[in-house]
Amino acid sequence: MRSRVMVRLFKHYIPHAVLLLGLFDVVLLGLSVELAWRIRAEQIGFTLGNPLDRGWELVGYVAVMLTAMISIGVYGSEALRSLRYAGARLLVAVSLGVIALSFVDWIVNGAHFWRSILAYAMGCTIALLMANRVIVGGILGASAFRRRVLVLGAGARAERLRQLGDRPESGFVIVGYIGMSDSRPVIEEAINRTAINNLKRFVENLGVSEVVLALEERRNSLPLHDLLRIKTAGVHVNDFSSFIERETGRVDLDTVNPSWLIFSDGFSSGRAVSGVAKRLFDVIASLILLALTLPVIVLFALLVKLDSKGPAFFRQTRVGLYGQTFNLVKLRSMRVDAEAAGAQWAVADDPRITRIGRFIRKVRIDELPQAWSVLKGEMSFVGPRPERPEFIASLEDQLPYFAERHMVKPGITGWAQINYPYGASIEDSRHKLEYDLYYAKNYTPFLDLLILLQTLRVVLWREGAR
Repeated sequence: MRSRVMVRLFKHYIPHAVLLLGLFDVVLLGLSVELAWRIRAEQIGFTLGNPLDRGWELVGYVAVMLTAMISIGVYGSEALRSLRYAGARLLVAVSLGVIALSFVDWIVNGAHFWRSILAYAMGCTIALLMANRVIVGGILGASAFRRRVLVLGAGARAERLRQLGDRPESGFVIVGYIGMSDSRPVIEEAINRTAINNLKRFVENLGVSEVVLALEERRNSLPLHDLLRIKTAGVHVNDFSSFIERETGRVDLDTVNPSWLIFSDGFSSGRAVSGVAKRLFDVIASLILLALTLPVIVLFALLVKLDSKGPAFFRQTRVGLYGQTFNLVKLRSMRVDAEAAGAQWAVADDPRITRIGRFIRKVRIDELPQAWSVLKGEMSFVGPRPERPEFIASLEDQLPYFAERHMVKPGITGWAQINYPYGASIEDSRHKLEYDLYYAKNYTPFLDLLILLQTLRVVLWREGAR
């Protein structure tokens, strides 16, 4: 039986392995809290009723824990790869989930989650979910449970697919390469197309679930008749750029062309409802965030003033939606003379950063005043990072499709920020642009939610801060 391609949920691809792991986790989370109730009831001689009587508690526990696990990065690329990684992230996620449940229970002045039950549930959850990773991870790590891919092509693109498939966290295995031209192949073990009498039968014999076109030149080498027969036989056929987009979560600038951007799925015009929902969320969330963090902003504004000369807040012109400029406000983290010689990229261990500035950058406190820009509608919580006008012209000249990232509002956090470490060079900007284009092309409220949740992972594990 052929393994199907990844599941697409609200335009975002989720690997089968991660989806299956998550479904098992949902069941085990519910089992954990039910076991905790039964253990405690046995200890105190309490008679438990039907589990449905505790339905809200069970659902609440599962929802909070699952949210915490997604936020901390339990389902990241290493989820099925490293037990030590999984154990550390699970411990942090479950601990945060228990704290959140205790706080909510205290706020509503209820007794839905006894401390003893939460303690037992925490132990059961960690034990069961780690066992899940040992068992499921061991099974899904075998190549038999990965998608079987046949590559049409034996050049540089095919080599890139080989490198992608060799990653431990890859969800596919390449079962063969077929050279479609007479030029010298980069993949030495590739089989020449002329040596295969019936390509459809060859695909079926290998149990291929997906065929990927990795042709360097399509002219006179695109086997349309063979591809049609393969497609109608139920095998998924994909082009190189779409395959890379799906597997990496970015748009590959090295191979993408205008026609692919025009005709591929994405940049949907039906965003009116989503746009209204996004703006409504931005207004409500920014008001709440500003109200809750105002004491923190005031405290660190005073510390910034005491630590170095200059204003507590830093204002800088940035480029936003449709290329319009606006003033970005942040807590100042650099010396006031940081750009006396003109605009500069930030670098690792930047000497211009103050002592307090280094701390507030690591924990992202300097970003909090940007909620004011979100409230005014100049920014959103999620979107590409707003760039400076001084860099825009150069970036648009050197990076194709850079202007397309301005088709969505810039954000405090974004797809590039959670997937790529902080960068300050043309090459870094190129990689981040690939993620920004993926976001602009595949935006949905679901993707926004995923980014917001995983931003907590970036903050807690200090990924990307500089």
